[in-house]
Amino acid sequence: MLDFVKSWRKIRLQEKNLAVFIDGPNILRKELGIDLADIRKSLKKFGKVKIGRVFVNQYASNKLLEAIVNQGFESVLTVGDIDVSMACDAVEAVYNPAIDSVVFVTRDSDFLPAIMKAKRAGKETIVILAEEMSAAALKNHADSVIVLGRSLP
Repeated sequence: MLDFVKSWRKIRLQEKNLAVFIDGPNILRKELGIDLADIRKSLKKFGKVKIGRVFVNQYASNKLLEAIVNQGFESVLTVGDIDVSMACDAVEAVYNPAIDSVVFVTRDSDFLPAIMKAKRAGKETIVILAEEMSAAALKNHADSVIVLGRSLP
């Protein structure tokens, strides 16, 4: 039994801490069929979400904001360009020594500079995409790629 406890502690100490940044208006759309539980579930094998932020614009409904909180994420209400706010927060996480992996959940390649910065800093990079054909640049630079959702016509 003692060996089991030692092994379990060793595994727990090696679990990676994730910083997850979700492009809300691009990902949380009815036609894509993706919800926050799907995102959280897809990341379990990579580690534990330590920072989980969903970036939304000023038009986000109260129902959406409540769902974000209920799934254990923080909502970040942005009046200006969501991509800029999200990239700034992600780069901040890159320099957080408690974070091992940076995750971008999006449909476009706007976050390529932030991914490159994370890689140069020695962080693992993970991209979650809504469809196979989106964000080719991110797919080609990230360490891991997950595709969720339905294909659009």
